[in-house]
Amino acid sequence: MNNKTNGNCSILKNALLIVHQKRSDPGEIGQKLKTRGYQLDIRRPVLGEKLPDSMENHDLAVIFGGPMSINDMNHQFIKKEIHWIELALKSNKPFLGICLGAQMLAKNLGGTVKNNNDNIYEIGFFDIIPTQYGSKMFKKQKTFFQWHNEGFNVPQDCFILAEGKKFHQQAFKYKNTYGLQFHPEVNIKLHFLWLYHTLLSAPHKLNNKGAQSIARQLTQRIKYNHKIKLWLDDFLDNYLLKEED
Repeated sequence: MNNKTNGNCSILKNALLIVHQKRSDPGEIGQKLKTRGYQLDIRRPVLGEKLPDSMENHDLAVIFGGPMSINDMNHQFIKKEIHWIELALKSNKPFLGICLGAQMLAKNLGGTVKNNNDNIYEIGFFDIIPTQYGSKMFKKQKTFFQWHNEGFNVPQDCFILAEGKKFHQQAFKYKNTYGLQFHPEVNIKLHFLWLYHTLLSAPHKLNNKGAQSIARQLTQRIKYNHKIKLWLDDFLDNYLLKEED
């Protein structure tokens, strides 16, 4: 994929977005990258789509979440994506992992991914606890949408940016890469779609220990949706996409 110019003759950048279902949508992150001049190259290795052999034609990579467990190594695409992250890291270009993607990043760096001791879920809106390294990043927003039952533990050369009460590590940084256990890309539209498909295919998930009721989720969505959008703007502009001084 080649860079192109728009009407203002500014160079468009290319974002590689890796998702894990046919219907997956990059949500708010995709929209905000577009407004920042990025073309979206969406790949689905789970469906056999090939990942690039280098980051030469991409300026950014994001691996999103998915319903599968990273520890199910019967899925060949999981092994391939974890290995591919090494290529992204060597490119020294911005990389973001969200939920499953963050767990893949942690695994690539030598960390672990597992259930917590209570076998509990986080489905809904939960508070994170900023560390000294993430105090500025999370100064204005500490409540985020979550959907997972596994969490990561990263190696010592990573900086823990935020922790949680149920899952100890919630956000980390390694060089110019970030891993987030929560889902800032999920906006109102995507949230409704997730609930709709869950009710159709696996409604029992919403009764798992730690899952908030749909009414609770939607009430919290109304309360925090705009604030999370503002946080995502700040994260993209002042952290992930910020050029090193």
